[in-house]
Amino acid sequence: MTLDELNALPAAAAEDSLLACCASRRWAAVVAGGRPYGGLPALRDAAAVALDGLDWADVEAALRAHPRIGERPEGRGREASWSRREQSGMDAAEERVRTALAEGNRRYEERFGHVFLICATGLGAADMLAALERRLGNPPEVERGVVRGELGKIVQLRLAKLLGRETEG
Repeated sequence: MTLDELNALPAAAAEDSLLACCASRRWAAVVAGGRPYGGLPALRDAAAVALDGLDWADVEAALRAHPRIGERPEGRGREASWSRREQSGMDAAEERVRTALAEGNRRYEERFGHVFLICATGLGAADMLAALERRLGNPPEVERGVVRGELGKIVQLRLAKLLGRETEG
């Protein structure tokens, strides 16, 4: 899809397309409502402002669409395909690292009530595990800020992917 095509879509279709970048319906509605965008930087700026404006329930809605680190997302949709590529650093992970990530995911979800989210693009499994272990010590209010930051990174990368510009991460 091109930016011109996104700009020309009916609102509901634009929102549906944007949901692959961030699964918060409120976020998608705000970003779709800001069209037309003159370029990817303007779209990214609007996306960041919309993300900053989400309440925690909206962030949690977005988190529910993300698979656990180390678990391959099922499905054939755009978002599942992107998640598989984003987590490709797990492909060569040793079994002990996979096991530690699974245990860390469980502890993280018990502590914070949602999936551990990290912008996995370009990270190896050991890097993701180290971040998980480090973030388990965060107070909940600090972790919410980290999660928002990681979600923002993912959204920015996925917007470029949506527009067929994966090299503009």
